[in-house]
Amino acid sequence: ADDERFKFTILPKNVGKRKAQIAAITQSSGDLILNVDSDTTIAPDVVSKLAHKMRDPAVGAAMGQMKASNQADTWLTRLIDMEYWLACNEERAAQARFGAVMCCCGPCAMYRRSAMLSLLDQYETQLYRGKPSDFGEDRHLTILMLSAGFRTEYVPAAIAATVVPDTMGVYLRQQLRWARSTFRDTLLALPILPGLDRYLTLDVIGQNGGLLLLALSVLTGIGQFALTATVPWWTILVIGSMTLVRCSVAAYRARELRFLGFALHTLVNIFLLIPLKAYAL
Repeated sequence: ADDERFKFTILPKNVGKRKAQIAAITQSSGDLILNVDSDTTIAPDVVSKLAHKMRDPAVGAAMGQMKASNQADTWLTRLIDMEYWLACNEERAAQARFGAVMCCCGPCAMYRRSAMLSLLDQYETQLYRGKPSDFGEDRHLTILMLSAGFRTEYVPAAIAATVVPDTMGVYLRQQLRWARSTFRDTLLALPILPGLDRYLTLDVIGQNGGLLLLALSVLTGIGQFALTATVPWWTILVIGSMTLVRCSVAAYRARELRFLGFALHTLVNIFLLIPLKAYAL
């Protein structure tokens, strides 16, 4: 607080992340804006690594790699830490090869100030079912950047550690917000997909179609068991095999055997996240 390079802005009341961001951005003067969540700790070199990526004027935003700072607390935090690794180093890394990360995560993302200023009106006035939107800020801001013609990038060497949910109730509430944001902003992103690399269209289809196929497979298996009193072994075998392949590839790429334990996330996905995402939709 004694450092003259920093200026602290305290708002009279909690007006939400979006309006707080806008208040800070409009009072800023630098070329770049770094967004860091309150429960996040960034590595000493994060600013320089993200800023280096932003030297290209075509880049409007860049995100770092997320890790769980409380990874060792519970079995759930260990799962979430692996989930973050996969989301960053598979999904975001693949999207970044084509300059279009579809969601720059809030815990650690850098934006070009001039680009943000041109998008603030759209960002601030977003409505959902006739009411001001109060969720999904990160994904929506990223979509606006892409719509304006900027690239969005992922920098794996820029490490940020954030506190993740350590109880199932908190985790499911978080996932509900994220699912709603994903469904809403995926629809908003559809018009810009033709202007991006064709991989991004495949990526959107795969993420949504894969979830739908898994849900149909589970429902079919439950139906078989309910109607014929027989165990759907083929369904179980296929889902189990795909889970084993996915976890083995992740363990090989990360050089960490712990990713074999991510197979447990499949059960969480089937019995908790799929019903939750159907509710979110």
